[in-house]
Amino acid sequence: MSIEILVRIVLAVILILTAIHFITPMLAAIVNIGNITGVGVSVILLFLVVFRGTFAQMFSRMWENTAGRGFLVISAGFAAVFFTGAIVISGYMLKAMNDKPDNKPTTLVVLGCQINGETPSRMLQRRLNAAYEYLLENKDAKVIVSGGQGSDEVTSEANVMRKYLLAKGIGDSRIFVEDKSTSTEENIRFSKVIIEKEGLCNEITIVTDGYHQLRADILARNEGFDARNISASTEWWLLPTYWVREWYGVIYYLIFK
Repeated sequence: MSIEILVRIVLAVILILTAIHFITPMLAAIVNIGNITGVGVSVILLFLVVFRGTFAQMFSRMWENTAGRGFLVISAGFAAVFFTGAIVISGYMLKAMNDKPDNKPTTLVVLGCQINGETPSRMLQRRLNAAYEYLLENKDAKVIVSGGQGSDEVTSEANVMRKYLLAKGIGDSRIFVEDKSTSTEENIRFSKVIIEKEGLCNEITIVTDGYHQLRADILARNEGFDARNISASTEWWLLPTYWVREWYGVIYYLIFK
């Protein structure tokens, strides 16, 4: 077996496993632009690897005419911009998720997400546990739990978050509830209102999943905050889907907000 064939086999296996990784959340009814992109790119690259000879001949014929050449140049340019942008944004996402608070006073802002009845989802529990650990070590710190009530939720996310922290022993006087927000942008904006009204420390630390920190940082800067971050871990089978989805979220907010 030649080295070229071996390399193609290895690449094909990697791409198949990558596609499966993005498909897995779909089996749990989690479908968004993140896993759609992941599956689409993996399948396209898989076909290019497996049928390399066929595609090489097709591209060669296309290059011989003006329209085909233009299509190939535009497609290659789009792919280069996409992959370069993905790498750059991912770098900033990694930086944001590790931008931990220093020893200065801070107000935690825990961003809500899905709840199951009156119980936080596993993702939300991870965020709350990360906040709890900080609050346990920093007795003077206050926390804002932020999240409204979705159309499919029986109560607000913030109410569930407050009860969770109370059950773990965090005093009620340290917990402030923001229960009107329906987006990350509103999480930050409405939390700012509470900070100003209650006279809380205006140096904030955002608690959310690591993949979400960069976009939360961008929105916090729009509200005048220079936020620090405490990142909750994301389950391995969900991380690629949400990570890729976040690329689009970051681009949207950088362009339109």
